[in-house]
Amino acid sequence: MAYLQISLDVSADNRPAAAGVYRQYKQPFLETVGGATSKELLVRDEDVQVLHGFATAADTQAYLSSDLFTKDVVTALQPYLNGAPDVRIYETP
Repeated sequence: MAYLQISLDVSADNRPAAAGVYRQYKQPFLETVGGATSKELLVRDEDVQVLHGFATAADTQAYLSSDLFTKDVVTALQPYLNGAPDVRIYETP
């Protein structure tokens, strides 16, 4: 199992719109991305995080270079970001 954690610096005023991007692409992610197992939105006072579950770390890397991520999700989120996202990949033993 592998996880992709993306932390986003999004102002409180823009969080509803950023959450809308999450909702828009959650089902396509789960239905079309190889090895995808879950996707969760975590809203904290300091940031917004999206936690993606994958079968393998290779699936995670493939998603990061997919059109769904690079052309759709990143483009849709761009207007709401205050800075570059923090992207981390974790593997369970």
